[in-house]
Amino acid sequence: MIHSRIVGTGSFLPGEPVTNSDLVARGIDTSDQWIVERTGIHSRHLAADGVSCSELAEAASRRAIEAADVDPASIDLIIVATSTPDYIFPSSAALLQARLEIRNGGAAFDVQAVCSGFVYALTVADKFIRSGSHKRALVVGAEVFSRILDWKDRATCVLFGDGAGAVIVEAAERPGLLASAIHADGAYNPILCVPGSVSGGTVIGDPFLRMDGQAVFKFAVRVLGDVAQEVLTDAGLGTDDVDWLIPHQANIRILQATAKRLGVSMSRVVTTVDQHGNTSAASIPLALDLALRDGRIRAGSKVLLEGVGGGFTWGAVLLDM
Repeated sequence: MIHSRIVGTGSFLPGEPVTNSDLVARGIDTSDQWIVERTGIHSRHLAADGVSCSELAEAASRRAIEAADVDPASIDLIIVATSTPDYIFPSSAALLQARLEIRNGGAAFDVQAVCSGFVYALTVADKFIRSGSHKRALVVGAEVFSRILDWKDRATCVLFGDGAGAVIVEAAERPGLLASAIHADGAYNPILCVPGSVSGGTVIGDPFLRMDGQAVFKFAVRVLGDVAQEVLTDAGLGTDDVDWLIPHQANIRILQATAKRLGVSMSRVVTTVDQHGNTSAASIPLALDLALRDGRIRAGSKVLLEGVGGGFTWGAVLLDM
């Protein structure tokens, strides 16, 4: 039987950290205390003008390729999870393929599931590999959310940051991805969305991110708890078998409430939201790479990834590293 395993990770954050005080200095009506008390965020990274999603994805991907010690030409599947692509088309995955000079005709496409995007993309890559159609995949979460923020709306603009995380997934005899589940309910779309589009060269509607924070919090905590239990049951394991929980890094209160609902100590939760902010589809792979490189996650660790995002989408993946 064919299984899939993660064999290398990489991440990239653009520029220097932008602190809460830096945002105040830029004229945003807020304070460090207000942001920290409500979100746990101290800083985030913001891409410079002209820096694209595929550029961030390339930097993270090259680090993952180096960590996996593989030939880029052997990658026959590229999936980029993003809500902030370079263009309407072609996909950021195709642009990333060109940046990496991969010319083998392998598949490349984007997945748009907002903050659940990386979980969705990893689940899709696993299906491709287990089917036998592809042998090695590059899965990336990359975002430049700073481009869709209303910097006059302090309730949302202070929450988000830019960045990218990547993993190399390949066919293996021993399972690395033990279970996964992805879900959506489009009826919840109004509570977190960017309700705009482009038509005839003109923006139609609202081009900025809009969010009902309280509604998102309640929904996120419920579905994150449910989907975590779903994949653990599917794998025949319990929460005590999980060494590390890596939730989507949206808000420290959501992380704490999710961990409490699952009965997992915060000492077993990888937390990066304080330094990265909410990087949407990039948040989970960024946290995974950090915890692998600092030695917290080791070979044999059981790691539960879970995400929830606009759509509304949610999902989880259980890994044996």
